[in-house]
Parts: sequence; structure tokens; C-alpha cells
Amino acid sequence: MWSRSSAPVAFLAAAPAPPIDVAAPPEGRTASLSIPAAGASAADGSVWTATGFAAAAALVGCRCAASAIATSQRSRRNRRQEPRYVAAQQAADSVEAGEVDTFDLGTPFPFSAVVGQEGIKIALLLNMVDPAIGGVLIQGDRGCGKSTLVRSLTRLLPQIPCVADDSYNSNPADPSTMSEDVRSRYENGEELPVAMRRTPFVELPLGATEDRVTGTIDIERALAEGGKAFEPGILARVNRGILYIDECNLLDDQLVDVLLDSAAGGWNTVEREGISIRHPARFVLIGTAHPDEGDLRPQLLDRFGMTVSVRTPNASEWRVLILQRTSGWSLAPEKLEAKWADKDEALKTKILEARERLKDIEVPRSLKVSISKICSKLNVDGMRGDIVTNRACRALAAYEGRTTVTDEDVRRVAVPVLQHRLRKDAISDGIDNSGRVIQALFEEFNAGPPVEQATAEEVYG
Repeated sequence: MWSRSSAPVAFLAAAPAPPIDVAAPPEGRTASLSIPAAGASAADGSVWTATGFAAAAALVGCRCAASAIATSQRSRRNRRQEPRYVAAQQAADSVEAGEVDTFDLGTPFPFSAVVGQEGIKIALLLNMVDPAIGGVLIQGDRGCGKSTLVRSLTRLLPQIPCVADDSYNSNPADPSTMSEDVRSRYENGEELPVAMRRTPFVELPLGATEDRVTGTIDIERALAEGGKAFEPGILARVNRGILYIDECNLLDDQLVDVLLDSAAGGWNTVEREGISIRHPARFVLIGTAHPDEGDLRPQLLDRFGMTVSVRTPNASEWRVLILQRTSGWSLAPEKLEAKWADKDEALKTKILEARERLKDIEVPRSLKVSISKICSKLNVDGMRGDIVTNRACRALAAYEGRTTVTDEDVRRVAVPVLQHRLRKDAISDGIDNSGRVIQALFEEFNAGPPVEQATAEEVYG
């Protein structure tokens, strides 16, 4: 402690700090501070001490803070009386009461309004019919609508039954998709509360950390509650849904390893601080990439059920049509929304009907043999090519309302299913090996894949 009791001038008096009435409103709070006049001497009893200086500084700070609060409150009251503030509040009240229609600018572009790109559309729709196909990798030029089309898929996602108080979207009717806690309750005969939720659609940022993806242990809560305090990550939210990765060829290798582990077994296991958590993580993996920006790891590439390569449409009438729709979406999105909403809803209904029909689809043995012969001729590693081709054929037949797979179905799905599985040399071989697949189709069926073309109604509405 220091003092200057013999100073010729005392700056502050070491008087007790006067009390402040904290119960009073900020503008009514008062605090007095007596500061000796210049020239007051130590003989007057004024002493400059650390305690007095601190008390005085505290009082000055409190007075300044009270003044600032009072000024802020007066400014807020005045601002609420401004005409623009009153009008905005009235508009918000009207929206909340349902008196006016609103449109969310974050709403994705209508799926049916996307011009062209029929190859991407059919691949995405087949994965909606049968998620076991394994997802889609879309490669192509920049600005050709890859991300727009994938995000618009959220319009077609149906409602799914989930356990209401579960963070992992557990299916109340399927124990294989239940979390450990829900499965224990199910086995004990407990009646599980059910809620209908939209199929999850989660976009994985390239800069996401491993803890953000897999989840982490909340140590503070675990110590306080004495149990497993798990903070669910992206893999928990996306269970039974769609995981979308834009520019997936730029994804960090550590995150690729995490996704491969989850995609292989359908479960995510987190080991942190001596605590082990395991939860279901089954999802459809959809990725977009530009070939010039980098290569995909072969392990991740093999996990995609289908790959589609797209190019920018060069026909002038198509470019004009795309420009018209993007301009209309920017200026009056509610009009484009109203025009295409029914078509998107019809596609959603068609997907649900195809899912119900899928279990009854038959694949003739002769076509199964032909699929295996094609895979053998192309020297496809493993059996994933055979399995996914059969699944995709069945999904296509179900989507188009048929009960039996035909050779045309095989020819339509063989290229996107097999072309990325022929890669032997990561340096010299490309992902687009469609020519080799088409040649094998000609040798087996004397015909290649038919061209996917949209009808005039699908294009122009």
C-alpha cells in the first residue's frame, strides 16, 4: 500500500464510498463524490491513498455506466416511435397472425424447374427410391447447376417416422436403425413416442473439424451429471438422410477417413476421454466436384453408388431458358414457386409409391447373368458393381411403375454405376470411362444406353 500524506496537493479524499441505490431505475441512481479543490493541503485532512483512488474510480465508472444505460433506453424509446419502426412491427404482427403470405428467400430452387441435366435428375431420384444404392458423385463444369440441383432435392424429401425424444432419427419400427438407448427401451417393451420429420439434408462444410462431424464429449456436463454427456455431431443429424459435400475432392483426408468408417458400417463410434459412444449413421452420400480442382481418393470414390458427368448446355435456346428462370427466381420467386410446386409434389408422391413397389420388383435371371458378364469383361474389382447395378435397375423399374426389370433398364444405369469402378491407375486413368462401359453393353445387348431426354412439358412446364 502506498500513500502520499505529505503532498502539497491532495487529489482525492479518502472518504468512505457513498452508497448507491441499486433498486432505483438507472436514470434515478445517484452517487456523490467530493473532490477536494486544487490547492487543498494535507493539513486539511486530505490524503491520497490507493483505497481512496479505487473507490473514487469505481464511483465514476458506475455513474458513467448508469448514464450510458439511461441514454440507450431513451434512444430505444425514441426509435420505437419512428414511422419505419412502427410499420415494420405492424408487418411482423400481420405475418405472425397469418394475414399475409410470405416467401422465404432461402427456399431452394424448384427441382422440376431446373433446365436439362436429366442424367443427374434420374440418378438422384433413383437414390431417393432406394438409398442403398449408395449416393451420387456429380462432376462437371463450373456454373452448370450441380449444387442448385442437389439442394433443390430437399423439396422432394418425404416425411419419415422418428422416435420423438431421440437425437439420431431412430426408426421406431426398425431396431437396426435405433440408437443404443432407444433400442434398450424398445426391448424392454416401452412404447416409443413417434414424430414425423422431414428426411434430413445436411451440407458438410469443407472446413468442418472432426469433432464437429463425429460429435464430442461434453466433459463439463459429464462431470456435473456423472454420466455420458455426448454432444451429437453432423453424423448424428444426418442419420437416415442425405449428406451433401460440395467440392468433395477438396475435403480433408481426416474427414474422408471418418466418412469412410461410417459409410462402411452405418455406425459412428466416438472415443473421447475414456468414454465410448456409438450411434447409427446411415446416409446417402451426394458430392459435387470439378475435375480440374483435384482428385478424389479411390476409397471415397468407390463409396459412391453412381457417378454422373455433366457439361454446360451450349444450345442457345436452352441458355435463354435458363437465364429467364434464374432472373424470374431473383425478381419474383413466389411466381416460379407457384408454377412448379405441384410438379415437385407429384415427384415426391412418385418416390413414395416407388418405395412401396420396390420390394415386388423382379430381375430375370438372364439379366443378372448379363450384368455379371459385363462386370467381368470390364474387370471390375469386388462385387459392389454387380450389386449396385442390380439395385439401380430395380429402383428404375419401380420409379417408372413396372414390376419387372428389362435390358433397357440395365443399359440406362450401367454407365453411371460402373464407369468410376474401372480405374486402376490413379494417375493415368480418368473417372469417365463411359466408352468402355458402352462397348461392353454393345457386346452383350447389341445396343448402348438410350439418351435421357426431357419431354417438352418437363422443360417448359
